[in-house]
Amino acid sequence: MHRIRNLLLLSTMLLLLLAGCATPAPTTTDTASEEAPSAAEEAAATEAPAEEAAAAGPLAGICPDPVVIQTDWFPEAEHAALYQLLGDAYTVDTDRKAVSGPLLAGGEATGVGVEIRTGGPAIGFQQPIKQMYVEDDITLGYVSTDEAIFGADDTPTIAVMAPLEKNPQIIMWDPATYPDVETIADLGEAGVVVNVFAGGTFIDVFVSEGILPADQVDPSYDGSPARWVAENGAIAQQGFASAEPYTYENVIEEWGKPVAFQLIHDAGLELYSQGLGIRAADLDTLRPCLEVLIPMVQQAVVDYAASPAHANAIIVDAVAQYNDFWVYNDALAEFSVAKQLELGLIGNGPDSTVGNLDLDRVQGVINQMVAAGLDVKADLQAADIVTNEFIDESIGLP
Repeated sequence: MHRIRNLLLLSTMLLLLLAGCATPAPTTTDTASEEAPSAAEEAAATEAPAEEAAAAGPLAGICPDPVVIQTDWFPEAEHAALYQLLGDAYTVDTDRKAVSGPLLAGGEATGVGVEIRTGGPAIGFQQPIKQMYVEDDITLGYVSTDEAIFGADDTPTIAVMAPLEKNPQIIMWDPATYPDVETIADLGEAGVVVNVFAGGTFIDVFVSEGILPADQVDPSYDGSPARWVAENGAIAQQGFASAEPYTYENVIEEWGKPVAFQLIHDAGLELYSQGLGIRAADLDTLRPCLEVLIPMVQQAVVDYAASPAHANAIIVDAVAQYNDFWVYNDALAEFSVAKQLELGLIGNGPDSTVGNLDLDRVQGVINQMVAAGLDVKADLQAADIVTNEFIDESIGLP
C-alpha cells in the first residue's frame, strides 16, 4: 500500500514538473484567459481524488492504515471473524504478538491493512478496554458488556458490533459425579464448590440473584486443570464452551472424560463478550470508516461460519509461531467452530441480522449489575455504550 502511494506521489510530482517546464503561453490582456474555471471543471477536480481513493479500495482514505484491533487473548477460533479478514499474504510478528496483512473483503483488497494484536500476557493481562487508552493507535478493541459498564466513566467505549451472539463462558461439572445437575442453579442447590477466576461479574450477579451461595464460590482458579483432576471432578469450574469440553476429554490425559456445562448466558446473564468497541470520543472521526468496515466484519462472520478452514489455519499458524504456553491445534479449532454454531455462540441477533446489539439485553445487564451492588455509573443507559448505527441489516447467517 505504501509502495502504491509512493508511486502515485512520484507520478504527481513528475506531472507537475512537466507542466512547470512547458513553454508558457504569451502574455495577453484577453480577459477570457483569466476567467475562473467552469463549474464542470471544478466538479471534475473534486471528483478525481475520490475516484482515485475508490480505485485503491473502499477503505482507502477513510480508515486508519492499518486498522488495529486489540483482542483479549491469544489467537483462537472465537476470534476468527477478524482473521477471516486476512488473505494468504499475512505476517506474524512474534515479538509484538501481532498478525498483520492487507485487509480483504470477500478476498478483494480494501486499500488498507489490518493488524490483529494478541491480548493476555502480551499486554500484561490488561483488559483491551484499558489498553485502548494506553495505545492510541488501536482502532477497535474487544470490549465485553460488563467491562464497558465498569469503564463508562474512566475508559468510555461504544460497541459497534458483536461478532459473537452469545458469551462462550460456562460453568462445567463432572456428569458422572453429579448426574442430577443440569444447570448452574442446580450446582448451588447441590452444595458444589465453584472454582472461578477472581473478579468475574457473572459470579457477583449470580450470588446477588441467589443462583449460587457466596460460600460455594472459590475465586482461586488459575486456568490450570490440576485442581479439577486432583479432586476427581468434585468441584465445578469456569471455562469456555468452545474449548474446555474438548481439551478435558481429548488433551488432558489425567481426565480424558466428557464434562457437562451450562452457558453463563443461558443461566441468566446475557452480556456480549468480545464485542468490537471504539473509544467513545472517536465516534465522529471513525464514522466514515465504520460505515464501510463493520459490514465487512459482519460478512466475515458469515463467511467463516460457512467455510472456517482459512481463518482457522491462520490462527493455528500464529499460535505455533508465537511458541508460548498457549497451544492450539487444528482439531481444537474445528471443535470450536462446530460448538460455536451448535450453541448459537455465532448467530444472528434477535432478528435475521448478524452482529447487531440488542439494547434491551444490554440494559438488562446494566440493571442486573446495579442490583448486585456493583460500581455502575449513575443513570447509565444501553445507548451510552452500544450502537447499531453501522450494522448492515441485510447481512445475516442463513
